[in-house]
Amino acid sequence: MRSAKIISCIDTHTEGMPTRVVTGGVGTIPGATANERRLYFIEHLDHLRHFLMDEPRGHGAMSGAILQPSTRPDADWGVVYIEVSGCLPMCGHGTIGVATALVEAGMVEVTEPTTTIRLDTPAGLVIATVAVSDGHADSVTIENVPAFAERLDSKIDVPGYGTVPYSLAFGGNYYAMVNLDDVGLPFDRGRQADILSAGLAIMGAINRTDPPHHPEIAGVDHCHHVEFIAHGSDARHSRHAMAIHPGWFDRSPCGTGTSARMAELWARGELPLRTDFDNESFIGGHFIGRLVAETTVGERRAVVPTITGRAWVSALSQFLLDPSDPFPKGFIF
Repeated sequence: MRSAKIISCIDTHTEGMPTRVVTGGVGTIPGATANERRLYFIEHLDHLRHFLMDEPRGHGAMSGAILQPSTRPDADWGVVYIEVSGCLPMCGHGTIGVATALVEAGMVEVTEPTTTIRLDTPAGLVIATVAVSDGHADSVTIENVPAFAERLDSKIDVPGYGTVPYSLAFGGNYYAMVNLDDVGLPFDRGRQADILSAGLAIMGAINRTDPPHHPEIAGVDHCHHVEFIAHGSDARHSRHAMAIHPGWFDRSPCGTGTSARMAELWARGELPLRTDFDNESFIGGHFIGRLVAETTVGERRAVVPTITGRAWVSALSQFLLDPSDPFPKGFIF
C-alpha cells in the first residue's frame, strides 16, 4: 500500500447529517485569525476539500471540519468548516459533531456531567457544552455567534417562479426564509427535486441582484441556503426543507439555519428570549434553540442563540492518495 497523502478523521453524524472531523494530516493553515485561515484555505488548499468531500471519498451532501490550533487565547481548538458547497464561516451541526468527537476521542479534558469546549471559528467564538455520561457525549448545546435579521418581507423576481416573498437572516451563514406555500410546493420529500430547483433559483436571484454583506466577517457575501418553511410552522415548532448550493438538502435541522430562523422570529416580535424553539428537519430530526441575550453586530440589533442537538461517532478513517489515483481532487457527479 502506497500513499502520497494520509489524512486522519473521526466521522460523525448529527441527526443524520455527516461531519468528517479532520484530526491529522493537514497541518496548521496560515492565518492570524480563524477567518484568515478560512480565506487562505479557499485560495490555496481547496483541493483538500474536494479530496475529502467529493466522490469517491465523500458524496453530494458531505460536510466536514478541520481541527486547528486556536488563534485566540480563550479557545481550546480552532475549526475550519468544509462541505461540498465550500468553506463556511460557521456550521452548527458540524460543531455538534466536532464537540462529540473531541469528547469521545479524549482530545479535551472530559468532565461529567458536562464538558465545556471553546472553539475558535471563522465567525467568532463558539462555546459547546457537552452532556457526558460514562464518557459518552449524550448531547451538545452550542452558544453560537450573534444572529440577526437582514431583511424582513422582501420580494425578489425569480425566473420561472415570478415574484417570491422572502426574508434574509444571518445565523453563522446567510439564509433566505421562504414559505413553501409561496412557491406552491408541499412539505413532501417526494417533491424534493422541485423544492431544490426552486431553492437554487431563489439563491441565484438574490446573489445576482442583491447579495448580502456581513458587516464584520470578510468574505461572507452570498446566500447559499434557502430555508423553505412548511405550512403551519410557528415560533414554537417549525418544520423546514433546507436547500443548499450547489444542489442538496441538509439532513439535520441545521444549527446556523435554526439560529437565523430564531433571529427572524425575534425581529418580528414572535419569539421572546429564553423560550424553547423546536426546529424540525426534512427527515424529522430536531434541534432545540433558545435566544439567551440581545446584542449588536455593527449597527444591527442581534441576538445570541443556543442550539441543542445530538451527534454520534460513525467511523474512524484514514484517507489515502495513491500517486496513480486518477481522481486526486475527487469529482462531482
